Amino acid sequence: MPTVRVPKYCHFKPRNLAYVRIRGRVRYLGRWQSPESLEAYRRLLAELQSSPAAVETPPADREGFTVLELCAAFLNYAEGHYVKRGRPTGQMNNVRRAIRLLKELYGCTRAADFGPKALRAVREHMLNKQWCHPQSGNPRSYCRGTINSTCGCICRMFRWGASEELIPATVHAALRTVPGLRAGRTAARESEPILPVAAEDVERTLPHLCHVVADMVRFQRLTGARPGEVCELRPMDIDRARSVWEYRPPSHKTEHHGRGRLVFIGPRAQAILLPYLLRAADACCFSPAEFQAGHRRAARPGRSPGTCYSEVGYYKAIQKGITRANRKNQEEVGRQGIGLQPVPEWFPNQLRHSAATEIRSLFGLEAAQTVLGHAKADVTQVYAERDRALAAGVMAKIG
Repeated sequence: MPTVRVPKYCHFKPRNLAYVRIRGRVRYLGRWQSPESLEAYRRLLAELQSSPAAVETPPADREGFTVLELCAAFLNYAEGHYVKRGRPTGQMNNVRRAIRLLKELYGCTRAADFGPKALRAVREHMLNKQWCHPQSGNPRSYCRGTINSTCGCICRMFRWGASEELIPATVHAALRTVPGLRAGRTAARESEPILPVAAEDVERTLPHLCHVVADMVRFQRLTGARPGEVCELRPMDIDRARSVWEYRPPSHKTEHHGRGRLVFIGPRAQAILLPYLLRAADACCFSPAEFQAGHRRAARPGRSPGTCYSEVGYYKAIQKGITRANRKNQEEVGRQGIGLQPVPEWFPNQLRHSAATEIRSLFGLEAAQTVLGHAKADVTQVYAERDRALAAGVMAKIG
């Protein structure tokens, strides 16, 4: 929960009335030092700690409670709720996008008047709106999945407002009647599926990565771990009592659902990881500082190497390696007139897809589901591409 300033219990001398002031607004509690006013003050403090927005908005003003005020209250709640290990989760990007759209179209509208037609208007606005990709800078349209998730976030915002008694519960009930966009029945583009990265592309990139990042790539490729789980790997989180080590990530994607996560580390991955275990038990195994300590780099004022790779830093290190590999290829073309095809851009998360595809091809869907830590097999279907060679072989015989 965000930090809440505790209002002071004060009294108005001429009439001897007790009151508190919250964000410049006065709430009267009754006679000064009376049991009723003290009880009201204690009750208000308890409500303020559990739901600040509901207390800070007096009941008399809720008739004119606007969508913009609801967005501000929900953002205050979301900044304390969507947090893992002191860092905001990816859901905050969805929240901010939803707030920007609501502010642009319906900021001054009464929250109680926001209904299904308004939600459809926001959805239609997203269909016609373009945004700039943060990495390439190219304008793009919103895909169907992003539009549905944003509309879902708006519904959750109004559900939260109803639970805090800021708006009538009927508002959220009406918004739930709006179905999401269906594939093939909308003009919204479909997002490109994340496919496994070709083994050849990984091998051509590895020589152009620093040894720490190269080992992270090899380790993730063998274990099928998520990029964040590789970055946060610590010696204290690994159980080495058995022949196959077990790694329990300190934080993972589905922990808020009460699910556990176990990453199995086989002999080949153990050989890669073993040199990185000779450090403090609570230190990250893969550290940028360790690599930079053995390399002379130009000093950057105010910047020092971190002790742990972030997911973004891991991604950027791989992209730099791909750039160096393609530059080297261009130099070979200039010198000898021959060269390989450029290495296509690939991402750390594609290594997890590659591991899932290989495991499924060799041991079946259930094995891939267990290794990847999915609760349902249909989730694993997204990660594990079907074995095209098997299907082609079958049809060569019977087709």
